[in-house]
Amino acid sequence: MHNAFKCGFTMWQLEKLLRAMHTLFHNVPARREDYSTVTKSTVFPLSFCGHRWVENLPVVERALAVWPSLLQYMDAVRTKKLPNPGTASLDTIAAALKDPLILAKLQYYMALARTFNPFLKKYQTDEPVMPFLGKDLAELIKDITTLQLTRLDVADKNNWLHPQDIDIGLGAESILKVVLLLAYYHPPLQSTKGVELTALEFRRDCMQGLSNIIRKVQEKSPLKYPTVRQMACLDPFVMYRDPDRCKRQIKCLVQRFLQDKQLTGGVSAGDVILQQFEAFLYRIHLDQERRKKESEAQGRKRKAEEDHLEELKRRKKSILGLARDAVRFAEEAEGKAGSKMAMLISNSSRINGETPETVNHVDGTDSAQDPASGTTATSVHQSWPHQQPAPLPAVYADI
Repeated sequence: MHNAFKCGFTMWQLEKLLRAMHTLFHNVPARREDYSTVTKSTVFPLSFCGHRWVENLPVVERALAVWPSLLQYMDAVRTKKLPNPGTASLDTIAAALKDPLILAKLQYYMALARTFNPFLKKYQTDEPVMPFLGKDLAELIKDITTLQLTRLDVADKNNWLHPQDIDIGLGAESILKVVLLLAYYHPPLQSTKGVELTALEFRRDCMQGLSNIIRKVQEKSPLKYPTVRQMACLDPFVMYRDPDRCKRQIKCLVQRFLQDKQLTGGVSAGDVILQQFEAFLYRIHLDQERRKKESEAQGRKRKAEEDHLEELKRRKKSILGLARDAVRFAEEAEGKAGSKMAMLISNSSRINGETPETVNHVDGTDSAQDPASGTTATSVHQSWPHQQPAPLPAVYADI
């Protein structure tokens, strides 16, 4: 992984700059004191490790953090406010300052390193993470490219995107915009066309570097070995989602170990492994079915309760409408006479007699029989015109 990352940045020679920044102040107390006096800062660059490129992320972050202070120090040396060390490290830094895109290059390095670093940390461990290697490595390759790479030749430039369409990171993009704006508003300082051409070349270098990284990862990737891909059968997520695939993969693994004579116990041990693995998958399947049935039962129960509640609400609405009609007919009968009054009284009495029975029907209970009079408990409100509709039971008042 480190060598693949190195292949993507050798064209810019960033390692020379990062080493020079550290060497310039390392073990030189007088120079460190001059630096602190001018910049009012005690933060210095970190050491660059040439064989652990991905782990140099803190080095690049520190370099970007101290860059403004380093510019102050270089200005003080150039104006002879501080003595000139006259070292090769100072010359390397001075040459880097002439590159208007040096910060964009460091930002691009940092963006890619942050993509690789989590993968590297996860697999630099003694824990059994082999079953997850294939999936995570494939995801890493997908993260650093916009294409779904399988057997694609990344060295073929016909497969590349346009330089303006590639993602070089937010930091590098912002620096490119600042450089272009300076060239546009201050033409005497920089040529606009020259800066645009430099920015385009930078993007092409980013594409070339990314292509080199991906090609190196593909060359050295363990994904080309069937055993690594088949180890995914021990991933619990894959066991849960595709048990049949896991059975095929574990069988291929056992056969490979038997062919290479790496399985203690021979064929009999392989048969035991397959039987135990299938039994384990069957227990997972039973657990899945049990949870599925429990979920379906809970869903049906909830649906039935919701339907019952909606039916109660509908009936309550109907009952309240009947009660309002009964009151309205009784009020209209007070101002009428003769057959019209009798008809209104009859309608009101009929509705008042039906409403309690409907309430009892909603409640799922039968009307209680009065043993003394032989009438039901719902046949009340006979003293018109002061009769009122029967109140709803408390259980329905909150619906």
